Amino acid sequence: MLHLHDLTLGYDRHPAVHHLELAVAAGSLLAVVGPNGAGKSTLLKGVAGLLRPMSGSIVCVPADARMAYLPQQAEIDRSFPLSVFDTVAMGLWHEIGALGRLSPQQRARCHQALEAVGLLGFERRTLDTLSGGQFQRVLFARLMLRDAALILLDEPFAAVDEATTEALMGLVQAWRAQGRTVLVVLHDLELVWRHFPQTLLLAREAVAFGATADVLTPKHLQRSRSMVEAFDETASACESARA
Repeated sequence: MLHLHDLTLGYDRHPAVHHLELAVAAGSLLAVVGPNGAGKSTLLKGVAGLLRPMSGSIVCVPADARMAYLPQQAEIDRSFPLSVFDTVAMGLWHEIGALGRLSPQQRARCHQALEAVGLLGFERRTLDTLSGGQFQRVLFARLMLRDAALILLDEPFAAVDEATTEALMGLVQAWRAQGRTVLVVLHDLELVWRHFPQTLLLAREAVAFGATADVLTPKHLQRSRSMVEAFDETASACESARA
């Protein structure tokens, strides 16, 4: 589904993720973990097409596969008085465009998505009146309507309660059962152990990738911390690993 070849990503010509080689099979449920500053969010932004590679390539198979990306809550402005229903309906943008109107069938799908996340009856509420957990449920409902083959989630369970986390993890598991490929950036290693069969441990470069039990070892975790601590933020772009 996803191939990263000698991928380097960064900002202002300074690399944040180095020479990453990764092949993610279709239908995978993959956790992306690592210390603060390890490049996890940068990686998802690169895959989502929001950050151009400094070198290397990102290949999605098929090339026209629909993608859905959910950034961290802190990056989303909730001050605009948009209703819950209108926010969820934005998940159908690929069907209706900027000027299209929702058909009765599409409106029904929006209600079904809200019911799936436990927010039926919240349609007219504005985003600024929601709790963090309720807002995250709205964003998941919108993602459901994207009908994406590749789903990228950046810290989707931060600042939400345990009940919301478990409910939303149920949706993530359902996406996997439908054959979708899901990449999730997480800090909660206990959650990774319970739900994610595969893990990428990142520390500006790949420390380990594979079965979660093989990746989340004390040796690998210690190595990831020491690698991030030793990283030079002002270093110039390095040469290709295959040069």
